[in-house]
Amino acid sequence: MARNATNTLLQNAKKLKNDEFYTQYVDIEREINGYLDYNPDVFRGKTILLPCDDPEWSNFTKYFAQNFVRFGLKKLISTSYAANSKEYMESYQPSLFEMEDPQFDEIKTKQNGKIFTLTHSKNTDGKIDINDLEWNYLDGDGDFKSQEIKELRDEADIIITNPPFSLFREFLAWIVEAQKQFLIIGNINSIIYVDVFPLIKENKIWLGNGMGRWISGFIVPENYELHGTEARIDEFGNRIVATNSCLWLTNIDHGRRHQVLPLMTMEDNLKYSKHKDIKANGYQKYDNYDAIDVPHTDAIPSDYEGVMGVPISFLDKYSPEQFELVGSNRGVAQDTNGIYGRGSYINGKETYKRIFIKHKRGIK
Repeated sequence: MARNATNTLLQNAKKLKNDEFYTQYVDIEREINGYLDYNPDVFRGKTILLPCDDPEWSNFTKYFAQNFVRFGLKKLISTSYAANSKEYMESYQPSLFEMEDPQFDEIKTKQNGKIFTLTHSKNTDGKIDINDLEWNYLDGDGDFKSQEIKELRDEADIIITNPPFSLFREFLAWIVEAQKQFLIIGNINSIIYVDVFPLIKENKIWLGNGMGRWISGFIVPENYELHGTEARIDEFGNRIVATNSCLWLTNIDHGRRHQVLPLMTMEDNLKYSKHKDIKANGYQKYDNYDAIDVPHTDAIPSDYEGVMGVPISFLDKYSPEQFELVGSNRGVAQDTNGIYGRGSYINGKETYKRIFIKHKRGIK
């Protein structure tokens, strides 16, 4: 999808709180595999909570239910918002799964959220999978800020979901407050939020295995217009909007964040860099920072000892063993010494969003 169309889509979601973006199974599987490769027992014996979900057709619920035994899960909990809290309320129809259940309630299906749990096999086949999910109506509407969902949060070991874009900051704070492990999806710009970047800087949270096109697209309801060349309808009839401006954010360790980024020296970059602006302009100093501007992550010079301003997409390649994060040119609350947090300028012209980094001694 074109960047402008994607940004408009996400901005409208935030403005209108129109947040029905569902993650594709293939994207969940690919991301989770990175954690399993690093630690095959990462989920063993754990209770996983999938809030902000739609358990009846959520791919998060399907994925973890189908892999319950393989992952060695203790318990899976999935909750949804009430139908009347969603944009499509006027066209809402309960599923046959719900309507054919003896506990179906015409009032609760609209006013109450739902909870699905999985702990054991309900039949004699000896398997534990999606067919063993048990469900009920929540007492409330499923809002993650409610006491009912907070208690589920406190019970869980790991929280995994694609939270509403309009509530991302509030949702992350809700997780951090409880000191839980998590894996969530957010917009790339969330990296430099004043309440997010300090957590990244202190290595309390970090990017997952991929950003941008690593997430191949989201499933959206019928009322969403499909913009851009990458928007499509898949073979199952799902309406897909692609985006290159989202990422996974987590505090679960994975191997990719420990991979050292291969770099050339400053001299070699000036000679051989594929980037014309590096060859033409070199590494320019900021007007108002004691740092050089490095507009491309792969052009970071291996032998520069000072502070460098790099694109926010650098964090996709960031290894805490190789680099130190020292600040950003956005947000007044990001630097206790008052050095960073201001816009950065070169020859009087403001640059793009930048993160300031330094090499750690011994690894370049």
